[in-house]
Amino acid sequence: MSTFLYRLGRTAFDRPWLFIAGWLAVLAVVVGGVLVNGVSVSSEMKIEGTEAQTVLDRVAAELPEASGGQASVVFAAPEGERLDTAERLAVISDTVGDVYDLEKVVNPLDAALGAAQERTPAAPPGRAPKGPPAGSDREASPYQPLMVDGQPVPGVLVSSDGRVALFQFQFTVASTSLADEDVSSVVEVVERAERGTGITVLPGDSLKAIEIHVGIGEVIGLAVASLVLVLTLGSLIAAGLPLVTALVGVGIGVGGAYALSTAVEMNSATPVLGLMVGLAVGIDYALFVVNRQRRLILDRGLTAREAAGRAVGTAGSAVFFAGLTVLIALTALTVIGIAMLSMMALVAAATVAMAVLIALTLLPALLGLVGERICSDRARHRHRVKGTHLAQHGRHRLEAESHSVADRWVKGVITFRWPVVVGVVAILGVAAIPAANMNMGLPSGATANYDTAARQSYEAVSASFGQGFNGPLLITAEPTGTVGRITPELTAKLIADFQERADVVLAAPVGVTKDGDLAVFSVIPTSGPDDEATSNLVKSLREPDNAIAQDNRVQLGVTGFTAIGIDMSDKLADVLPVYLGIIVILSILILTLVFRSVVVPIKATLGFLLSILATFGVTTAVFQWGWLSGLFGVDTGGPLMSFMPIIATGILYGLAMDYQVFLVSSMREAHIHGQSARQSVVHGFDQASRVVVAAAIIMVAVFSGFIFSHDVMIKQIGFALAAGILIDAFIVRITLVPALMAIFDNNAWWLPRWLERLLPDLDIEGDKLLTMLKNQAEATAPQMVDVRN
Repeated sequence: MSTFLYRLGRTAFDRPWLFIAGWLAVLAVVVGGVLVNGVSVSSEMKIEGTEAQTVLDRVAAELPEASGGQASVVFAAPEGERLDTAERLAVISDTVGDVYDLEKVVNPLDAALGAAQERTPAAPPGRAPKGPPAGSDREASPYQPLMVDGQPVPGVLVSSDGRVALFQFQFTVASTSLADEDVSSVVEVVERAERGTGITVLPGDSLKAIEIHVGIGEVIGLAVASLVLVLTLGSLIAAGLPLVTALVGVGIGVGGAYALSTAVEMNSATPVLGLMVGLAVGIDYALFVVNRQRRLILDRGLTAREAAGRAVGTAGSAVFFAGLTVLIALTALTVIGIAMLSMMALVAAATVAMAVLIALTLLPALLGLVGERICSDRARHRHRVKGTHLAQHGRHRLEAESHSVADRWVKGVITFRWPVVVGVVAILGVAAIPAANMNMGLPSGATANYDTAARQSYEAVSASFGQGFNGPLLITAEPTGTVGRITPELTAKLIADFQERADVVLAAPVGVTKDGDLAVFSVIPTSGPDDEATSNLVKSLREPDNAIAQDNRVQLGVTGFTAIGIDMSDKLADVLPVYLGIIVILSILILTLVFRSVVVPIKATLGFLLSILATFGVTTAVFQWGWLSGLFGVDTGGPLMSFMPIIATGILYGLAMDYQVFLVSSMREAHIHGQSARQSVVHGFDQASRVVVAAAIIMVAVFSGFIFSHDVMIKQIGFALAAGILIDAFIVRITLVPALMAIFDNNAWWLPRWLERLLPDLDIEGDKLLTMLKNQAEATAPQMVDVRN
């Protein structure tokens, strides 16, 4: 591998425009694909095979007009005023009518739907809305239909004090499948009601526009990454190359995802996830190669051409296998069988693959254009002075001075290795404690910030009507046994039975199929979408032997956004341990191949488990418990995104193994070249720690830029990745790893002979390359060529 990559790097250096033109052509094709196909992403989140999704698919097939997404808008009068003035009533009535006239909004008065399928959330004829359960602090009848000229406004309820009105309506398609323009058109219509009326309009959470989550936070993250690159590489030219290659990589990877978005279903978070990962690994991989080339030029006196070839052959080998671990970790998510997660994982994996290929081809081509300017005259002069100092005072003194911080750190860790191990395990164990109470769910108005319309709408609905109106359930009933069809009498009986439950506020008919095989009802719980009581209600209604199903001889199904969120959280919570098991097995196999050791893979995997559990704990403490949440732009606690833990696990595993490969391969290289086990830990740490720390800071900066996104989903993923990198790079890899390597001493590199014979030699340290160069040098002019690495 190292010899092949050496030749590839030399070729790219010698023929830069050929490789640059090739990558520009690929980028042009991607841009052309986006322009021709357009972009189509949605906020849709579904997991095939869950009960809620199965029921929703059935409703969509047999009663499509009842399967559309539900949305709500709050109209609020100023404090101390009412909405039932003639002017305000006329405005609200006209606004509601204009919304119903929109193309993808269901009109409950449409004759084709019939009276039985009316969408008004009022109670059925002959029954008043049921008040809250006994003992509630709310009034017995906290709402009633909004009346205009003696007629109810379809879909609108008004609070008992007349100050707040709730407008609920339904789309013809699932709310998560709506295009941005569909949502924007509704928001534009309802916001007209604010003009000169004193009414405040608050669209609900389902009416948020789909955002492309890139803003000032991401720009600041890139700026910090740029500063770290300049400080690490000591040159603006050298620092600019990783940024250029990373941007090309994400341009192709993320652009390709957008180009394909019209052909495959894609969540709006998917390309953003690819952007996060692509930027971070793209910068880091290029940094490793450029840093190795500069070190070979300055420390060994090689030409830029020879140094580029060797850098691609040695550091490039580490980049290849590090990238391979990320790819395996991400593509392993497809084994779970969840289409949404598979698409996210594949797009992120594609951006990582681009980062690896670009670091091995486009980067050496750009180095060819830069030539000897990759190291400034000032840097060369400084190293010549150090070289003179080396000749006068000896090599070991220079290295101690060159790596003073790293050298003192690793020697201190080795000296106090047992207290360090105990301390790290204790700290990460305590940090992981909140993960035991981690709750998962989907974003809703309850988790939005207080200054958003979605949160204000949620609070207004909860205060005036009850939390359950923020998350209505969609209940289906199918006849069983001797019940041939759903009749109007049975429909009324089911509604009465639903409303008799203490955990249900209101039930209303939504629709019945023409043959009476399926009826759909809207049921309002007494509890909010994220409450455990709502989850218990859903599970209770699904029980085959529940009283309502038995008494009416029907089979009940539960769906709707709230039920989908409950099922998604349960499903992902079930598969997370399975995926962690897959990761553990893959980790041990891959690292055994790379390091040819039994101990190193096991301790690396256990270290990752510590870091990922601590990451979950810290993320739970901030976003669920609200600890220090104000620092990260979060002003209220709530459940963690359902798929965040499993996505973070896949990405963080790959990135953790990056640092493991770069750090420990340097130790292994020193050990193979004759140093003792403990000396190899010190020498390898001195050589690799600086660039590993720089790479970790860059990744943290890039991921942190996404923490301040307005979207809680992106915010949580960005925080988890940034916190995970901080924990794994600085606590596990930089602290725990050298301590454990010192404890195991020579045993760290033990490998059974039978296994050694079976394993292929991947040559990640570049020994075969050095041997080839040495033989070539001896055959030509050995005294003129330095083959040291």
